[in-house]
Amino acid sequence: MKIITVQELKKLIDEKADFQLVDVREQYEFDDANLKGILIPMGEVMSRSNEIAKDKQVVVHCRSGARSASVINALEAQGFTNLYNLQGGIMAFINEIGL
Repeated sequence: MKIITVQELKKLIDEKADFQLVDVREQYEFDDANLKGILIPMGEVMSRSNEIAKDKQVVVHCRSGARSASVINALEAQGFTNLYNLQGGIMAFINEIGL
């Protein structure tokens, strides 16, 4: 599984790179704090996988990185090859970068 650090993600955001950010947490978690990505809760990912880009880098994140890793494993089994797990999730982003 490919990973991306919070510093690398911050650079993508700052450079306005062409990538997709997918948040697989629940709505209440997203409402509390988010990185302005698309919200697709973990339980809905497989039925909404058509909303996930296949033609550019996709960064998937959750709270700490565990749920997003599970989602990436499932999507890679379906043929996705462009997914990156945010190491440490949004908690690492908040702690190291801030919102």
